[in-house]
Amino acid sequence: MKRLLIAILIVSMVQGVFAQKIEIKGTIRNATDNEATEFVNVVLQTTDSVFVNGVSTNNNGSFIFNKVEAGNYRLVLSCVGYNTQYITLNGVKRNTDLGDIFLEDASVALEGVIINGSNQINRPDRKLVFPSERQMKVSTNGVNLLQELMLPRIQVNPMNNEIGISGGGELQIRINGVKADINEIKALRPADIIRIEYHDNPGLRYGNAEIVLDYIVRRPDTGGSFGTDLSQGINAMWGSYNVFGKVNHKKSEFGLSYHMGPRDFYGMYRDNEETFRLADGNTTQRVEKGEPSHAMLFMQNLNVSYSLQASKNSLFSATFRLRGNNQPNWDYQGVLYNVNDETDMVNMIDRTKNSWTRPSLDLYYQQNLKKKQTLVFNLVGTYNREKSHRIYQESLHNEMLTDINNNVLGDKYSLIGEAIYEKQFSKGNALSFGLKHTQSYSNNEYRNGHNYDTRMNQGNSYIFSEYRGKINKLDYRLGISLTRFYYNQSGNDDSSKKYNINPKATLHYTFSENSYLRWKAEVFNATPSLSNLSAIEQTIDSFQIRRGNPNLKSYMCYRTELTYEWKKGIFYSNLWGAYDYRPNAIMDEKLQEDNKIVQTWDNQKDWQKLSGRLMLRVGPLWDMLQLSFTGGVNHYMSHGNNYSHTYTNWYYEGQASFNYKRFSLFWQINTNWNNFWGETLSGGENIQILGLYYKYKDLRLGVGAFNPFTDNYKVENENWNQFASYKTKSYIKESSRMFLVSLSYNFSFGRKFKATQRKVNNSDNESGVMSTGK
Repeated sequence: MKRLLIAILIVSMVQGVFAQKIEIKGTIRNATDNEATEFVNVVLQTTDSVFVNGVSTNNNGSFIFNKVEAGNYRLVLSCVGYNTQYITLNGVKRNTDLGDIFLEDASVALEGVIINGSNQINRPDRKLVFPSERQMKVSTNGVNLLQELMLPRIQVNPMNNEIGISGGGELQIRINGVKADINEIKALRPADIIRIEYHDNPGLRYGNAEIVLDYIVRRPDTGGSFGTDLSQGINAMWGSYNVFGKVNHKKSEFGLSYHMGPRDFYGMYRDNEETFRLADGNTTQRVEKGEPSHAMLFMQNLNVSYSLQASKNSLFSATFRLRGNNQPNWDYQGVLYNVNDETDMVNMIDRTKNSWTRPSLDLYYQQNLKKKQTLVFNLVGTYNREKSHRIYQESLHNEMLTDINNNVLGDKYSLIGEAIYEKQFSKGNALSFGLKHTQSYSNNEYRNGHNYDTRMNQGNSYIFSEYRGKINKLDYRLGISLTRFYYNQSGNDDSSKKYNINPKATLHYTFSENSYLRWKAEVFNATPSLSNLSAIEQTIDSFQIRRGNPNLKSYMCYRTELTYEWKKGIFYSNLWGAYDYRPNAIMDEKLQEDNKIVQTWDNQKDWQKLSGRLMLRVGPLWDMLQLSFTGGVNHYMSHGNNYSHTYTNWYYEGQASFNYKRFSLFWQINTNWNNFWGETLSGGENIQILGLYYKYKDLRLGVGAFNPFTDNYKVENENWNQFASYKTKSYIKESSRMFLVSLSYNFSFGRKFKATQRKVNNSDNESGVMSTGK
């Protein structure tokens, strides 16, 4: 009898286990003609938007999910030219056939995707990343969610309030296609984020962007969201304070975000070694031994936005942005020694006061037409005002030996206009073309013992066309653009005008759901900055003068890269290599002139770079631990008109995330990614970030440390010029073993719906003013 009861119990348990594994299936049809619809993306989510699985419909419009746990779910159906549809499945306990599901023609066309069972979906030009339940639970906003995802090349630095790319490069951040910054990303609740689209192969419409991050989120129909994100240094005056909110009413959405970032350090100094070889044959070697000095700055960012979706076919948005940075103190002081005679010394101070204000207005309109066509118009106006005051002095026994006083006041006005047309075809094929023009004017005043007033006019025009297609497992994208650059400076009779044709091609071959190989080649042009074009000069110190060059010309850039990616279960790898070639690149040079050294810029022979990178990621292990490691090398070849240099830089990056119940631990390390351009080696940061967080509902409390295991944070820079070389080490004592506390809280209310997605963003962030310091 006992054996019989045990057998019955075992059979019941086995049946119970197998009863939990069910299937969900259905057929998608066009509501207009009742035809089966293929290539529909069907995503299975939990009711709180956590990705479970995904498939695409076959040529019969059918889909099926196997081995699904019993529970509550939501289906998300999307396809090019159709409205996205959400289906709630509550209490699913057995095999479910949803029968025919009808999709309505969309007013807003979304690009189709091919989804597999992973939470990362590969496309030829992007990855669609669906946050896991673990990642959603430990995050309170879009920034720390991005940290958890550990995407290739993306670096999140909460200390500097930045999201960037390893080694630099242009990163575009968007929310539903709308231009955004890190403060707006901090305002996003993880529960509202459907996915993050990681564009690591952006098309021509994105200009020279290397990576585009697009947060796809739901927009409340009514109600809104409010929140704050605060971080404060414990043993240093360092802060990052953010408040944000959005309110929705019918077809309108109103948004506001504000960021304030104070810094006040008293442990900043630099050590510098310089060698000057003058025209008269004399050589001077001197060492600057720095003393702790004062660094203070205050950053402010304000965003005010309004968007109106008057109909299913249109979207209008207006965003006012105000950026400001006030730096009343950036001071260096110390003693200058003559290497050959240490009794020959002078006292030195180098103090800079700088501030800039940058208001801008961004107007955007999108109109969706029949047959999967879209028109986009964007107009951005920006005003940039910058003030700079630098004092450099060398003295001995209260006698002034060198006294330099530079004052700069700059005003820059720019207008960017863009129009884009897109046509979507079946199977993901698409055609797009557009026109963009940037017009800028700058008025700068330089007062440094001489009075210089510059008036500069610069224009850039850009026309492009691009086609995306597919042949079996091979996806391709072919594009071509025509650019026109124009420049003129008042008082200079010569003006510069140049036209260029820039092709771009991408081939993406999919071996399987787990691996692909992609090759990309592109040609683009680079234009000189207004600051480098200025026909003025400024005294830097007792030996050096900085001078602009109005004869600079735009130049072509050639780039090719190869990417191989493989993933399986918890393992992910990405192998990447690239070659850059830039003939006639604008790079620095130094000249002997009388008994001075002149720093300037010119179109040099060429600049080349060979790069390689391998990223490995494992996790989540036990649904708690995720690890990421990236190692790479950059080999630079810089050939000037009168110099030739090579430099190799090895680097690595590591991240680890551990989550247990309401607690999470995050660690990040980055070694120096150094850049070599012309004759200048610009050192990167060697940093570590450690954070421990506790989350309860929408509240997260944390403690963290910046460089907790080192007491000598520094950034190193070098110049290898034959006439005036230097090696500089810059220190900020407060950036070592700096501890901080943080608090994040946000909440939202209102029902959700899918809004039209904005597709472009433009901005002008260059001041047009020549730097006054070393």
